[in-house]
Amino acid sequence: MLIIPVIDIRGGVAVRAVAGDRTHYRPIKSPLADSPDPVAVARGYQSVFPFPTLYLADLDGIEGRGSNHSIHSRVAEAWNGGDVWVDDGSLERDRSHQRVRPVVGSETLLAAGVCQSALGGEQLNRSGILSLDFHGLSFLGPPELLAYPSIWPGAVIVMTLASVGLNEGPDLKRVAAIAEMAGPKRRVFAAGGVRHIDDVRALRDAGAAGVLVATALHEGKIKTGDLEEIAG
Repeated sequence: MLIIPVIDIRGGVAVRAVAGDRTHYRPIKSPLADSPDPVAVARGYQSVFPFPTLYLADLDGIEGRGSNHSIHSRVAEAWNGGDVWVDDGSLERDRSHQRVRPVVGSETLLAAGVCQSALGGEQLNRSGILSLDFHGLSFLGPPELLAYPSIWPGAVIVMTLASVGLNEGPDLKRVAAIAEMAGPKRRVFAAGGVRHIDDVRALRDAGAAGVLVATALHEGKIKTGDLEEIAG
């Protein structure tokens, strides 16, 4: 089971994400880092466990204020693991560091007006990572993206924005449904609502190959021993 810690960046610093309400995100305060500097937060995660992958949500880029490419590069350089997945609202590859892998968000595709004929082409295949973004019952993306799972790349994130940072539990039914649609050739990653290691186990049973986690790590509700058990 792949556990992927998350850093949300807004205004150039790491912020605490709550329920997808981005205007109210505030600089993060965590026992894992002495400042909201994204590099400090990344190093704090690795003091807990040698995570192989990190996820950056660059909200400045997603909201159209310009991507923090220099921060992506600094974090990737400091990250002792493998890849750093970055969603910065762009359909272009971030070349700030060789380990930075782009995530294409369905929210970005919707905003860009990308049609179905393009969805199966360069944007998704170039990335290899698609984020299916949901807020409540609403899918934030082109409707045809859910209608044609055959065009999904090898890694699919089920991003439940309304559950982020609220300790309300993950959307197991949605993750299970997307995992069934994805089929055996794709890996599904759950994001939003993870409270403790039992939620991670439940997501694994629902078909997730991995989970994205932030709040539970900062609050110490998922500890090193839990990670050693389930992430190996």
